[in-house]
Amino acid sequence: MSPAPVPYTTRRALDETDLAACFQVRKEVFVGEQRVPEEIEYDALDATAVHVVAVAGDGSALGTGRLLHGEDAAGRTGGDETVGSLGRLAVTREARGLGVGAALVRALEDEARARGLAAVDLHAQTHALGFYERLGYTAYGPEFPDAGIPHRSMRRVL
Repeated sequence: MSPAPVPYTTRRALDETDLAACFQVRKEVFVGEQRVPEEIEYDALDATAVHVVAVAGDGSALGTGRLLHGEDAAGRTGGDETVGSLGRLAVTREARGLGVGAALVRALEDEARARGLAAVDLHAQTHALGFYERLGYTAYGPEFPDAGIPHRSMRRVL
């Protein structure tokens, strides 16, 4: 049985409160559930990334993701500054299965289009390849470890 629908909206993180909510979701999912060391979960790129957040009707954060663009993304996209880098996509355990992850990806793609980007790359945990494939992403290159978790690179032309 599917979880009951929960009304939510996605938006670009607007202020420090939104950013704190994004970071809390990441801590819960990546550090808490997946055991990613906290010191590598947050980085200097958080300061210049575009963050999006999914928020329930009661104001609680359900998920987050970030978009790197320009020089910040170039190291992850083969040096191509017309390609953004989507990452740090996390959805709280309670909100999984509600479409929050897909809505966050689409919100990040909208942010990429608004910046004139031609495509978006991401590093997907291998268990999530099917999720991203359903959203139009194509895997390329070999599997590689990131924070001890197997990943593959993926891209979607916008």
